[in-house]
Amino acid sequence: MEYKKEVNYTSFKRFCKTLELQNDPELIEDYKKVHAAGAAWPEITQGMKDVGILDMEIYLFGTRLFMIMDTVPDFDHDKAMTLLATKPRQSEWEAHVSRFQKTSADATADEKWQLIERIYRLD
Repeated sequence: MEYKKEVNYTSFKRFCKTLELQNDPELIEDYKKVHAAGAAWPEITQGMKDVGILDMEIYLFGTRLFMIMDTVPDFDHDKAMTLLATKPRQSEWEAHVSRFQKTSADATADEKWQLIERIYRLD
């Protein structure tokens, strides 16, 4: 049996990003708790929505994070990330989660999360 899902790829833009966590099982568990449903600070999720992020998922494999970010169709990644950095509590959040990440406390989300190039899509 073949399953078909109609996807309108023009109704949103998708960005995939990656980031490396500290190699510390306790910190990784704490990072997961900080990102559990309802645990992220409301200002952070609102800021993402304000700049045009429609949906976001983060996956973990070992110490490697993989983010899928769906945005409005006219989303300009660089402009949106610059604007996101100015949103309420964003720099505080980045400093807060930096203890889990292989990054500096003063790095912005855009400096931490590296865009991944898509090389394949199922026809």
